Parts: sequence; structure tokens; C-alpha cells
Amino acid sequence: MSAPFTTVAGLAIPLPVANVDTDTIIRIEHLLDNGRAALREHGFAALRLRADGSEDPACALNQADLAHAPILVAGRNFGCGSSREHAVWALEVRGIRVVIAASFGDIFVNNCYQNGVLPVTLEAPQVDALLEEAQARRPLTVSLLEQRITTTDQRHFAFSIGPWQRQRLLSGGDDIALTLADRAAIDAWQRHDRGHRPWIWSAHS
Repeated sequence: MSAPFTTVAGLAIPLPVANVDTDTIIRIEHLLDNGRAALREHGFAALRLRADGSEDPACALNQADLAHAPILVAGRNFGCGSSREHAVWALEVRGIRVVIAASFGDIFVNNCYQNGVLPVTLEAPQVDALLEEAQARRPLTVSLLEQRITTTDQRHFAFSIGPWQRQRLLSGGDDIALTLADRAAIDAWQRHDRGHRPWIWSAHS
């Protein structure tokens, strides 16, 4: 379960780097650290840290005014690579609820929906325009209800999302919760099936 998603507004982290894979988002050696909260410290280490381990002040992920920014505007093919769900967790513990890019790794997108993060795919020129907004520290508003992103000068960027994924984010539910929303229909089918095929049902089911 995650917090229901309707509208997210705030500053956006500009990260115009292509092919940021899940190993860049969170290294494999940190997957077994003490809980999700520990992922924040190690998230994006390959981009945030210099060779000596110190933070690179030029990296937007290290800048204080973006420490709690809820939106990330990224380069193409974001979240490619391995299927690790921890990559989305590393975003989530930073407070990131929206990632905007021209393209994503397919498994990463599915993991986003599983964890209450909205992946928005836009055309490259639109992403570039939103990167400019992020770099200028102008906040964005992302409405899942209206399926659009709005800038401070009232430019609108529409995006599409599947109905199942949209409902999942709006409700904050997981697969089990969404399935149980149809509990009455499930129970009715089971009663019907017991009457027609009683031999497949155990005495305790």
C-alpha cells in the first residue's frame, strides 16, 4: 500500500542523463542494508559522489533546495537494466513521486506502479522544456486526475496512463486491495462454481 496519488506539486530535480540504469540508482551491495530508509544515503551514489567519496555540489541531487523535491525530470531510457525493485524504493525514500522522461525501462515502470510512483513518458522536446523549468527552480504541478503537468506560466503537458495503473495510483492500493474491491463478484463466482464442480473444492475452502 502507498499514499493515494492525486496531485503532486513542487520543485523538480533536473537529471538530464541518458541510460541511468537501476544499478546507478542503487548499487547491488546496498540492497540488504537496514530497511528502505537506508537506501536514501546510497541512492544515485555513482552520480552524487566524487572519486574520494565526497558529495559533488554540481549534482542536482546534492543541492539543498532539491532535497525534498517530489519530481524528477530525467534523460531517456531511465531505469533500464536489472529488475530490482529497490531502485524505485530509493526514489520513494527521497520523496520522489513522479519521474518524467522520454522513455523508461519496462520493468522499472511496472515497479513504479507497484510502489506509488508515477512514471510519465513525454516526447523529448517536452522533456527538454520541463528540464528548463526544473533548472530554473520553477515548480511543476502533476495532476493524475487531469493527466497533465502544468508549469508556473500555465503551459500544459498531457500524458497518458492505462486505466488500471491510474486507478491503482489514485487509490493507493496494491494488487490484493484492488482484487478485493471485486470481492462480491469473486464470492458469487465461487458459490456458482461450487454448485457446478463441487469435486474441485476442498471441505475447508
